[in-house]
Amino acid sequence: MSRPLVGDYPAYYENYIQLTGGSNNMHELVQNFSNSLQEFYTSLPVDKENFSYAPGKWTPKDILQHVIDTERIMVYRMLTFARSDNKSLPGFDEEWYAKRANAGNRTLKSLQDEWVALRASSNQFLMSLTEDMLSLSGTANNYKVTVNAMGFMLFGHLLHHKKVLQEKYLQ
Repeated sequence: MSRPLVGDYPAYYENYIQLTGGSNNMHELVQNFSNSLQEFYTSLPVDKENFSYAPGKWTPKDILQHVIDTERIMVYRMLTFARSDNKSLPGFDEEWYAKRANAGNRTLKSLQDEWVALRASSNQFLMSLTEDMLSLSGTANNYKVTVNAMGFMLFGHLLHHKKVLQEKYLQ
């Protein structure tokens, strides 16, 4: 299945979809971005793990916990829709989750290890999806979205936070 079309996802995810440019399908997404994202997120410097560039902004550990939480939620949504389960899934408040995640009391290494394991599992799942499964859709956070679009949104989300980390934390 090719790149998602406008209408396959909520408009507010357009930026994430655009960040995945150069990938035309799910297999290309996994191949094009998995290794570079893993190298980036697992090489975050320990001396910056608790750095916040402004009051109230997340630390790199908070961001890594956020991408872990978001990936789990997105993959669950994809699984639900790929199995033709038509229930409407709720949204989630990322700030509420972040306040309760306890990332500040974890080591950066433990977060990185969890993320690597999660990414490996997610990649296996993504590669297992058939064209028919990718074309299925469901409702999440009151918006219709296809399984295929969610895969692109997932990688776009990771790329977005990579860019934020590069620009605001690692300069």
